[in-house]
Amino acid sequence: MSAKKDRILIFGAGVIGSMYAIKLIEAGVDVTLFAQSNRSKSLRENGLQYKEKNTVRSIKVNVIDRLENDDIYDFIFVTVRYDRSESALLALKDNQSKNIVTMTSNSIGFSSWLDIIGDRLLPAFPGFGGQIKDGVLHTRFLPKIIAATAFGEINGVVTERIENLTILFKTAKLPYVIKKDMQAYLITHSVSDIAMLSFLQSGNKTIDNKTARTRKTARKISVTLKAYLRAIQKAGVSIDPPMLNMVLKFPNLFLDLVFMTWLRTKMVRDMMLPDYASNANNEIVQLSNDLMKFLSQNDIKPEILD
Repeated sequence: MSAKKDRILIFGAGVIGSMYAIKLIEAGVDVTLFAQSNRSKSLRENGLQYKEKNTVRSIKVNVIDRLENDDIYDFIFVTVRYDRSESALLALKDNQSKNIVTMTSNSIGFSSWLDIIGDRLLPAFPGFGGQIKDGVLHTRFLPKIIAATAFGEINGVVTERIENLTILFKTAKLPYVIKKDMQAYLITHSVSDIAMLSFLQSGNKTIDNKTARTRKTARKISVTLKAYLRAIQKAGVSIDPPMLNMVLKFPNLFLDLVFMTWLRTKMVRDMMLPDYASNANNEIVQLSNDLMKFLSQNDIKPEILD
């Protein structure tokens, strides 16, 4: 299959969906972006706006706000937050496209998603982040060795559609990695997110910058991350990436220093902006609840030891 002839639908016009749209369009791929409400209107009027080297640029993108069942794509990328993933898949249930790539976290496994879309499911996870401010995309990239788009079949087999997806990513010059156990990868990533982002909200309020920078906050992250990593190990989940196994060997004092440094970065300050923190909290709450269900199914309760 030639990547330039592929029809790609990106279901979700937030940070992740917008970034994939830009990269694929620049590579000459036929991309359609599904967006609704004000985001749809902005995209139609202004194009997909993004900041690059301190300059705001715009790229034209085909936008739809309604998907017909017989409007068939080679791949549909679902780029919504975890707390919206099930509703997104329900919206795609009757569409006849054969490959639905879920670009989102997952802390419980794929059973409910498979019930909705069956073997069309291809789990994945994006390799970048960022924010949309005043309609303009601001991306945040990590080194390729740390963050690349991860995808793979649930059974770990490298199928034809996996090979076609790699061609697509190579064409768009997007770093990627094929995983043999996407469930383990996504659950591990969920554990990291839960530990590192749950501090954003205290009660119903976004944490203040002073509190975020304290040793107490860093220690909360350290002990929570260790407890959840141990718990998923007991549930038979292989920690992936494997380097996170080192977290279990490091003393809390060392981890506190690492997280205190991280908590002082601009990335964290941006994440504490009210809109971002509120949306992130909704996702983290859902991930946390589902992780507890997963552990409960395996008769495991995390032991948080300070």
